[in-house]
Amino acid sequence: MRVIVTGGTGFIGGSLVKKLLGQGHDVQVIARTVPPPDDKNLEGAVYHSCDLSARQIPPSILSGVDLIFHVAAKAGVAGTYSSYHSANYQATLNVLESCLSTGIPRLVYTSTPSVTFSGKPIRAGTESLPYAKDKVSYYSLTKAMAEKAVLEAHDPGKLQTLALRPHLVWGEGDPHLLPRVISRHKEGKLKIVGDGKNQVDLTHVDNVCHAHLCAMKTLLGDESAGGKAYFISQDEPVRLWPWLNHLFAEIGLPPLEKSIGFGKAHFAGLVLEKIWRLLRFRGDPPMTRFVACQLAHDHWFSPQAAKADLGYEPIANMEQCLEKSLPWLRNL
Repeated sequence: MRVIVTGGTGFIGGSLVKKLLGQGHDVQVIARTVPPPDDKNLEGAVYHSCDLSARQIPPSILSGVDLIFHVAAKAGVAGTYSSYHSANYQATLNVLESCLSTGIPRLVYTSTPSVTFSGKPIRAGTESLPYAKDKVSYYSLTKAMAEKAVLEAHDPGKLQTLALRPHLVWGEGDPHLLPRVISRHKEGKLKIVGDGKNQVDLTHVDNVCHAHLCAMKTLLGDESAGGKAYFISQDEPVRLWPWLNHLFAEIGLPPLEKSIGFGKAHFAGLVLEKIWRLLRFRGDPPMTRFVACQLAHDHWFSPQAAKADLGYEPIANMEQCLEKSLPWLRNL
């Protein structure tokens, strides 16, 4: 089967490309910038450079394609609203238009639980949660806009769509989540935010890719399937700060003991956001309101809908995933 993966040079996208190649699929990768041939370019995949925020996918690439995995996105907490709007929302509209104009029958969109971000704790969240509406997080807002457009485009017989919402994806090759946490701890800049008892979902990239393959199989096997979003998790939320301290111990770092109250962290985030936008500093502020909420609040989600509709079950639990990732984490 011929498949396109947008953002196929990134963490999730690259891992998905490897899984698809392993199953014998013809994989076309679309990225803003295609690196020169090296270990980033997986043997067997064909790479194409295309800025999806500025144009549709060239028709020549779309010939004979059975399904598109739209993984490409701009994540983070820094940057302008327009940069997130173009990379997340406009790019998704262009991908949808590419599907409709050339008859691509299926689209799986890689979304995020952050589309439901409200600044409040979430426990066993389900797909009935409302979309984010304010601009506390440009990422959350624009991903919500994009997901809504994808699901509204679902039209069985013409274009099947669905969205997956994996939460806090980690594993070997992760360029952001755990490497950033470990780096800040080594620099003495990491503090427990809140009371340290919050529970969160952390989803290993192997399970995230497995969910994508389950979604593909579902769309291929049922012409009426789609039109829905699904939370993807390990189905075993952890207490964030004790889990991180366990990780630190495993890689030879001291436990984290310093803490800051949520209120102070949230206010600091507000102030720093304004300073960064006013002075146009590069990089992420050391704290934002969104990050304060993520570090202090419960945010875990039920994968029951994905289990029921997509046949998704985690292929590895948290203990197995950590054991697999430790050699890589120790070398960071």
